[in-house]
Amino acid sequence: MALGLLLAVGCSSGEGAAEAAGGVPVVEKGRLTTCTHLPYPPFQFERDGAIVGFDVSLIDLVAKRLKVEQKIVDTPFENFKTGAFLNSGECDLAAAGMTITADRKKNVDFSVPYFDATQALLATRKSGVGSLADIRAGKRKLGAQAGTTGESYAKEQGFDPVAFESSDAVLSGLRTGQVDAVVIDYPVVRGWLKDKRNSAAFTVGQHIETGEQYGVSVKKGNEELLAAIDGAIKEARADGTYQKLYEEWIGPLPQSAP
Repeated sequence: MALGLLLAVGCSSGEGAAEAAGGVPVVEKGRLTTCTHLPYPPFQFERDGAIVGFDVSLIDLVAKRLKVEQKIVDTPFENFKTGAFLNSGECDLAAAGMTITADRKKNVDFSVPYFDATQALLATRKSGVGSLADIRAGKRKLGAQAGTTGESYAKEQGFDPVAFESSDAVLSGLRTGQVDAVVIDYPVVRGWLKDKRNSAAFTVGQHIETGEQYGVSVKKGNEELLAAIDGAIKEARADGTYQKLYEEWIGPLPQSAP
């Protein structure tokens, strides 16, 4: 459902502040520039030369509301916590399956939550690992994507996980035996296991309820853009668009979802 998306890598427009519909400030005229981190299916990934996914489709709704086109910039996930790309004027917002946390709120402002998330333990079938207790008891190797809440959770439980730069690197680390299991977002795991090759090699063990919710972040004080994002999310929930996107990219919408 990508609407003529453009992909840039670490580049700024350099044109200075502009405005979209309703006087909302944007860094580049005619575009809503989104910082994300690729790949992270089903939220953002490349397919047939276009960047698509749940987050991409959701921000398309914001762009449509502002009468501009979405432009996507691929950036390191670790920098989202500091808001560096937002403060430098490289991006208008960040959408990357990012959990709203108190620490992150110190540096950026978040939209209303748009996704309820849980973590899961994904392990190789041959490892026999089904829980974090198995990792500890068997002295197995645990991994996680760097800078994520999955990595933070593993550390809070006393582990020293091997850090991988991207979700693809996490899966590669499992496949090549660098680690026996990883803690990562369950929607990502579910997407991986749709591939029969992955489901034959990996299995979901422990589900970890962390009460996480994803949000879209903007530069501190950018109330106009934040209001536009919140408005698009709330409207999508109300008119059924959110459910359609959820079912397209993720699966059946849980009954408990707000």
